Amino acid sequence: MGQIIMEKLYPESKVELSGCFAKYYDIALNIATLGKYSSLINNVIDLLEIQSDDRILDLGAGTGRNACLMMKYLSEEGQVVGLDISKEMISQFRKQCADFPNATIINARIDQALPIKQQFDKVFISFVLHGFPQSARISILQNVFEALHVNGSLFILDYNEYSYNNAPFYLRTLFKLIECPYAFDFIKRDWKRILGDRHFGEFKESLFFGNYLRLLKATKLP
Repeated sequence: MGQIIMEKLYPESKVELSGCFAKYYDIALNIATLGKYSSLINNVIDLLEIQSDDRILDLGAGTGRNACLMMKYLSEEGQVVGLDISKEMISQFRKQCADFPNATIINARIDQALPIKQQFDKVFISFVLHGFPQSARISILQNVFEALHVNGSLFILDYNEYSYNNAPFYLRTLFKLIECPYAFDFIKRDWKRILGDRHFGEFKESLFFGNYLRLLKATKLP
């Protein structure tokens, strides 16, 4: 894939990162989670049940923090391929994963058609899907379906479904402060139904932070 020019197709989104925020993204995550992100992501990566020879596609791979954790479970036969559009993120990914030759990053949009067909055992997407409008999310899910082997697994780490109005005041305040309008739509949707309509099934979920965050596993059905 050639170099993708960084262009915000969704001006209200906060997942298309550049500049200082991209440079200090990991620090921002730590602050937003009151220092709990490291333990969260370590628990999540463990729940992916990574096999030593897995090929894993990391959509919106960012700084490579997650990819480096995944690489610790893989042998020389395993591989992590990250996709991201931010030059700053790609630079950090390559720096953080420099000791892992089987971890690579590609400059590409995850919401546009990809030349990747049935090449991966697992797809991981972490705190990215909520930052797109629904039409783009469906395009991303189509890319995931095409990228996975039959019986391969999609793992979505993101907000759980919940009522914003019924959430505690502090949570509503933080959510409104840090999130884009697309996230308010994301938490209203039934993602198991949406995935089921796209030939995924065998759902399994793990909940975090008072059930407001969720790791949702879905299997690509035959």
